[in-house]
Amino acid sequence: MRAGRWLGALALLMLGGCASLEYYAGLVQGQADLLNRARPIPEVLADDTVPPSVRASLAELTEARRFAIDTLGLPETGSYRDYADLGRPYAVWNVIAAGRFSVEPRRWCFPVTGCIPYRGYFAAERAQVEAQSLAEQGFDVYVAGARAYSTLGWFDDPILNTMLYRDPALRVEILFHEMAHQKLYVPGDGSFNEAFATFVAQMGTERWLQKRGAPADRIEAYRRRLDQRRAFNALLRRTRERLAALYARDLPESAMAADKRRLFKKLQQEYAGWKHTAGTDAWDAWMAQELNNAHLALVGTYLDRVPAFGRLLARCENELPCFYRQVEKLAQKDPATRQACLEDSECPSETR
Repeated sequence: MRAGRWLGALALLMLGGCASLEYYAGLVQGQADLLNRARPIPEVLADDTVPPSVRASLAELTEARRFAIDTLGLPETGSYRDYADLGRPYAVWNVIAAGRFSVEPRRWCFPVTGCIPYRGYFAAERAQVEAQSLAEQGFDVYVAGARAYSTLGWFDDPILNTMLYRDPALRVEILFHEMAHQKLYVPGDGSFNEAFATFVAQMGTERWLQKRGAPADRIEAYRRRLDQRRAFNALLRRTRERLAALYARDLPESAMAADKRRLFKKLQQEYAGWKHTAGTDAWDAWMAQELNNAHLALVGTYLDRVPAFGRLLARCENELPCFYRQVEKLAQKDPATRQACLEDSECPSETR
C-alpha cells in the first residue's frame, strides 16, 4: 500500500472519538506488522523451506482467487496475492459484550465500518484486558478468535496462515467470503454484510468444486457440513429467543438469573441430543465453554439472511450480474426497507 493511503487510513482512524488513541495505535501497529510479514505468493511457492502443504494450499487458493474474479464477479484488487504467516492461530480476537439480562450486543462505532457489535484486537492479551474491564462493569463477555478479516480495500490484504483450514473447501470459502466484503459493504449493517458474504462464499465454493470436477461425494460432504452449520445456528437461535423472552419479563433479578442458568443448561442438553442425530461433534469445544449472553449475541448475523440472498439469485435466474445489481439496490435503501425486502421478498424485480 502506498504511503499516501497509509496516512489517509491513519487519519480516518484518528478521527474516531469513540475509542482511545492507544486502541487505534494498537490497530495501526498490528496492521503494519501483518503487512510487513507478507511475501508475494510466487516467492513463497519457490521457497523449499515452506512446508509443501502450505505451498499446495497457496497454489490452489491462487487459482480460486482467479475463479472468484473471472466467474463469480468479485473484484480484482491487490488483495490475496501475498501470504503472511502470523505465527498465531487467529488473525484477530474480537471482544463481544451483552448486558447481564440482554442478548443484544454492545456496539462500538468506528470510521469506515460504522457501528459494529464487537471490538477487535491483534493481541489476545489486549482483548482479554478489555473483556475483563467489561466484565467488571457487569457485562457478559466473550472473546472470539477470528481467522480472517477484510480491510475493505484500504490495504492489500494477504492470505494468512490462519485461513489455511485443513479442509480445502473451507479454505476456499473463507477466501471468497473476504473477497465478497470488498465487493459490497454497508457501514453499520453487520447482518446484511455477513449474510451477503456468507451466501456468495458458499454458493461460490460449490461452483468452484463443480468447476474443478470434484467427486460427487465431496460436494455432498460440503453441503452436509453447511446443513449442520445451519442446524447448529438454529439451536443457538432458539435459546437466544427464549432468553430474550425471559429478559422481557418483569421478574426479580434473582429469579431471572436462575431462569437464565436453566436455559443455558437446557441448551447443553439439547446440543448433546442434537449432535448424535446430526452425526457431528464439531462444536463440542465451543459448547464446553461457560456460555453466557455474549456467546449468543451475534447468533444469526452470518446465516439468518442467507436464504433470502438465495431467493434473490433465483429470481435472477442464477445470473450473478443481475444478482449483484439487485443487492446494490438493497444496499442503498434504509435498514428497515432492506430488512423487509429480504424477509418478505418485496424486492423490485430486475429489468432484464
